[in-house]
Amino acid sequence: MNRFEILVGDITQSDAEAIVNAANTSLLGGSGVDGAIHRAAGPELLEACRALHGCETGKAKLTPGFRLAAHYVIHTPGPIWQGGGMGEPALLASCYKSALEVAAVHGIRTVDFPSISTGVYGYPLPQASTVALKAIMDFLRSHDLPQRVRMVCHTEQAAAIYRQTWNLWYAEDKDMRL
Repeated sequence: MNRFEILVGDITQSDAEAIVNAANTSLLGGSGVDGAIHRAAGPELLEACRALHGCETGKAKLTPGFRLAAHYVIHTPGPIWQGGGMGEPALLASCYKSALEVAAVHGIRTVDFPSISTGVYGYPLPQASTVALKAIMDFLRSHDLPQRVRMVCHTEQAAAIYRQTWNLWYAEDKDMRL
């Protein structure tokens, strides 16, 4: 699908219209991607997040991007990995779907995602990549917006896992392999 791409980079430097923040439920900043986005966006992001009064795991909320190149930040708290038997896959899928729904409702054409919950929340990357790609691809098949979605991996190793998952499930022939 030409609307989806996997790349390695720093999501805080993204030129997408919106970036997704792998937030905690308070939305008040944290470590990893969340902390990096808050630092890059400036203190205005924290104030905007305070006004949102948190967010449930698997849901998503929108703020301006402030000092980021991205116009918007879509915040979605991912699940903490507890072995996979506590509803983590459904919650993780809901993060991606909710973020994409927010983008579509607001007319956002381009969205960049980090690998939600795979840092300090401990979600195993191979399982997370399967859940993430299925949620994204299912959404894109039935919606016109966003027009482009990218998975922005922090390392080449993470990108390789996402590419391997893509190639296994979504590449219909060798020309479609990533």
